[in-house]
Amino acid sequence: MREIEIMSPAGSFDSLMAAIQGGAGSVYFGAGQLNMRARSSSNFSTDEIRQIAEICREHNVKSYLTLNTIIYDEELPVMREMVDIAKKSDVTAIIASDLSVLEYARKQGVEIHISTQCNITNIEAVKFYANYADVMVLARELSVEQIAAITRAIEQQEIRGPKGNLVQIEVFVHGALCMAVSGKCYISLDNFNSSANRGACLQPCRRAYHVKDADNQIELEVDNKYIMSPKDLMTLPILDRLLDAGVSVLKIEGRGRSAEYVKTVTLTYHKAVEAWKSRQYTRENVEQWTHEVGKVYNRGFWGGYYLGEKTGEWSERYGSQATQKKVYVGKVVNFFSKLNVAEIKVETHSISVGDEILIIGPTTGAYEARVQELRVEMQVVEQAQKGEHCSIAASETLRRGDKVYLLVEAGHPLFQVQSEKN
Repeated sequence: MREIEIMSPAGSFDSLMAAIQGGAGSVYFGAGQLNMRARSSSNFSTDEIRQIAEICREHNVKSYLTLNTIIYDEELPVMREMVDIAKKSDVTAIIASDLSVLEYARKQGVEIHISTQCNITNIEAVKFYANYADVMVLARELSVEQIAAITRAIEQQEIRGPKGNLVQIEVFVHGALCMAVSGKCYISLDNFNSSANRGACLQPCRRAYHVKDADNQIELEVDNKYIMSPKDLMTLPILDRLLDAGVSVLKIEGRGRSAEYVKTVTLTYHKAVEAWKSRQYTRENVEQWTHEVGKVYNRGFWGGYYLGEKTGEWSERYGSQATQKKVYVGKVVNFFSKLNVAEIKVETHSISVGDEILIIGPTTGAYEARVQELRVEMQVVEQAQKGEHCSIAASETLRRGDKVYLLVEAGHPLFQVQSEKN
């Protein structure tokens, strides 16, 4: 049976560790200004590339640096510098689309994966890009049947990449979708002079809109649907069909998402892949997996275009529709490794026995637990109040400065509390 790789997003060290904890086979990340999240907060500095690659090697996880924007002449020196840094840092591969990057990386002997920006929709395109890459992502608009036809043709025609291996096909399986074909959108550029194709999309499509006639006499509010904002892609109900179609790499979108999103989604798809391998891909499992990914950030779910749909399904309201929210409560101020006990400073809301908590940190990743026992000044208590220091047992090592959150379900009074983005 062929190896299936889950590729997870990393926009921070918290998310990087969360991806590893979730069972990712690879992580992709951006650094500097030549990637599709260049102007977001979810971006690393070029000085951190080597550290990321080292962490990945320590955990037997592949590392992919995104260099997938279009490149202008004046940026060629910067592009070459980034490829050189990737090579010196032993990054596994770069993800790219611009021919200038492909040509230079090939000359430098740096492994290349083809980005979704290349919009690969047919076997002739696969043949062309096989001159540069062993792995390439297909356009998101293809159906399962079209994907299967491409993977069959690769095998029948023995289309091989630079390393001599048969080309591997990658598809997106989860996360945000753009209304434009394979992300080729110019609305943000047209309205705000901030281009999506330069990693700077301001997402005007996610907003609610009023429609006016040319004479300003009639104004209509577009309600119930955000008509330019698709629901998020979620392929768990059809993941077995994608795998049967010959896909080798499953890509999760979300470099702008939090550590618990990355861990939850990665872990869930990891379980689904293992179930497919062991022929345990049941409706009951799919329902449970769908429930799990519904807890973290999402705009509602649909299966994308893989089943032949021609138009998208649109979000019904702004923002996340997650069934679970994290609410900041305090931070870890000490950890006693011999006892596996963490001391927490409670800063905003009380913590009670029975609460579900989430602890996030750049080395810790995302640690979830249910509070079994609380102590304040060595005394067992049922609740620790705001301003107090409490201690809890932990099954994993936590670190000073890790942030502590309560996990609350929809309907809980704290669910509406302003919190950090899920």
